[in-house]
Amino acid sequence: MSTSGEQAFEYGFLLQISEEAALAAALNDYLTSRSYLAGFSLSQADQKAFKLLHRPPDPQHVHALRWYRHIAALQQDLNSDSSMKGKRVQPPWSPPAGTNVPQLRLYNSLTRSKDLFVPQKGNKVTWYCCGPTVYDASHMGHARSYISFDILRRILRDYFKYDVLYCMNITDIDDKIIKRARQNYLLDQYKEKQPKAAQILQDVLSARGPFQANLASTTDPDKKQMLERLDAAVSAALQPLQAAMESKAADDVVQPLAQVLLENSKDLLADWLDKQFGSKVTENSIFSILPKYWEGEYFKDMDALNVLPPDVLTRVSEYVPEIVDFVEKIVSNGYGYESNGSVYFNTSKFDSSPQHSYAKLVPEAVGDQKALQEGEGDLSISADRLSEKKSQNDFALWKASKPGEPSWESPWGKGRPGWHIECSAMAGSILGESMDIHGGGFDLRFPHHDNELAQSEAFFENDFWVRYFLHTGHLTIAGCKMSKSLKNFITIKDALEKNTARQLRLAFLMHSWKDTLDYSSNTMESAVQYEKFMNEFFLNVKDILRTPTDITGQFEKWEAAEVELNNGFYDRKSAVHEALCDNMDTRTAMEEMRVLVSQSNSYIASRKSAKLRPNRMLVESIAAYLTNMLKIFGAIEGSDPVGFPVGGQSQNIDLESTVMPYLTVLSDFREGVRKIAREQKVMELLQLCDVVRDDTLPELGIRLEDHEGLPTVVKLVDKETLLKEKEEKKTIEEEKKKKKEEAARKKQEQEMAKLAKMKIPPCEMFRTETDKYSKFDETGFPTHDAEGKEISKGQSKKLRKLYETQEKLHNEYLQMNQNGN
Repeated sequence: MSTSGEQAFEYGFLLQISEEAALAAALNDYLTSRSYLAGFSLSQADQKAFKLLHRPPDPQHVHALRWYRHIAALQQDLNSDSSMKGKRVQPPWSPPAGTNVPQLRLYNSLTRSKDLFVPQKGNKVTWYCCGPTVYDASHMGHARSYISFDILRRILRDYFKYDVLYCMNITDIDDKIIKRARQNYLLDQYKEKQPKAAQILQDVLSARGPFQANLASTTDPDKKQMLERLDAAVSAALQPLQAAMESKAADDVVQPLAQVLLENSKDLLADWLDKQFGSKVTENSIFSILPKYWEGEYFKDMDALNVLPPDVLTRVSEYVPEIVDFVEKIVSNGYGYESNGSVYFNTSKFDSSPQHSYAKLVPEAVGDQKALQEGEGDLSISADRLSEKKSQNDFALWKASKPGEPSWESPWGKGRPGWHIECSAMAGSILGESMDIHGGGFDLRFPHHDNELAQSEAFFENDFWVRYFLHTGHLTIAGCKMSKSLKNFITIKDALEKNTARQLRLAFLMHSWKDTLDYSSNTMESAVQYEKFMNEFFLNVKDILRTPTDITGQFEKWEAAEVELNNGFYDRKSAVHEALCDNMDTRTAMEEMRVLVSQSNSYIASRKSAKLRPNRMLVESIAAYLTNMLKIFGAIEGSDPVGFPVGGQSQNIDLESTVMPYLTVLSDFREGVRKIAREQKVMELLQLCDVVRDDTLPELGIRLEDHEGLPTVVKLVDKETLLKEKEEKKTIEEEKKKKKEEAARKKQEQEMAKLAKMKIPPCEMFRTETDKYSKFDETGFPTHDAEGKEISKGQSKKLRKLYETQEKLHNEYLQMNQNGN
């Protein structure tokens, strides 16, 4: 017998045996250790061995006999058209052709195209994200990156089921931090001395000189506008103080004015103090207070936005030894050089290496001195520092600390890390020589990320430090660049006062993560409406699921409507999956989810209009799928299988299952009262029932929806949402009332105007128009125009029609008077 995985039947040895009894015995011995019934195909070896036997073997040769009978039966099947053939031999199987399954592709800044995503080590994904430089409040520009990356991270982890290791840094050593910390320290010291009004005035005037010189030389329009506004605030506070001091006013008048000036002038005063005394600030701990505070504020903001914390957090201040080692290795590999205690990266040496390439992300930006100097930092672009470099394209790996800057020991003397080296050393120490994903904001591509790539690949001597580079798009405010000078600088706390974290996240989900997002009232209103649309669907499904049923009653027969909805459900799920495979396109995914809700709403409405119950298991499956997708996107917290949490996360534990039985009793009782009140026409009771629905229950976060001929629907909704709906409804009703009153007023005015016109006798109607006519006949009809010319026949015909119309109106008026109207 021929079966998969077995050796062919070795029958050659049987040819050497002439006696049939011995032949049967030899065959039986051979078959003792062979499988001869496992398959159903008859091989040539079986047939040749079978022909050597002229009759069945003796019963004592059990295996040989069974084999003989089996082969004989198979041969009979082959030689006949009996129906037994189909039962004993399986027909060929036709495998399905299948369809192309979409695969995840990511927009990779290294290729500027969507590349197939292939992690380096099976299902594990290593991801490094550039974190914040913590010296001020987090703003919506930060939210653009960190909410977007949180969404992508959740999709990779919870939808595509990758094992993601997410590492992020905190930059707590930086030129901006050093300068701000130093200025804060000096300004605090100045305030502690409690200077007199005269001293404050003198110091502000001294500080204002260089400030105004800087203002005059500033060419950037946004920065100039901000400085002008600051100067105007100083002027506004200066004048009252100077006037009070010239008039020798009392201290209790002067000192408060001086404090106002101090507050309005703190920025320019801090800068002035820094220039005078900044070099004397040397204690490292002074430079850690500011970043530690703002790091805490940053994570509070991220928690409020429901952004997952990183798996690994690295702070520059904790990795200085690793950074020193990293720089040493780059120098030893020939890509760095020391100059006056600083160490620089040799970009031309690196770029000339056959296995390396500088500026992989933005090669066209090489030589952009403005961008390069911004990357070096405000404290590192003095003429002496720039002259230390072999090329203006080189950048600092290690900076020799100047007086007034924090410092750490190194082989090149006391200094501090350059900005770009920080990420390379920290990411390398956690993720090794190559990572799957590196993420950051679009504006970090050059020089920061290009320099990261260069120094890391110089350290590891490879060209694949990052496999996929992801950059989030810019954020604009109502179409404009976010800027303090434009008064549109919005912190995350500011944004959360206007909208919830979920609404902000929905707004981000409704836009591509890699394109510019415009934060505006229109954008947020779209997100609010999307949330409301989804929430109403969830509430309707919950109402359907509350209908009592036994365990078998939940399974209902599918008619054409259910089949059609389920087909739409499958199509929408496929479309969502395809969208997420296409660079995690949440915008399209969210729109497909909206379409699915619209289809479901149409189905539910059609069933209710036919007085039929919607199929509870089908709508529950759809609602559970949508809830799960929003959980994956980070837009829903909690464990409820359907819908948004009610009353906030802390109050949502079994809230619905706890209170709904009582609300159902109340709703049924109210419905009974309404029925009796309608039958007996007790309007006061109906009004009380409306008050319970419209005023009392919304204050408790409960919405009742009355439907003619159907049971009242009970929905648990956030109290704030209901009260907002109530106010909106009130506003709409007031607008309707105003429009109705305005229409009535206009109608009355028109009627009064018509009545006034009716009162005029036709003989008088033209006599008042002396600017048009000069002569009239005895009936008051004009015969000549204002210039004395006789009126033409054509014009006279037109005027006659007007005359006759007025005559008719006046007669109606006279008739009304006679009738006493």
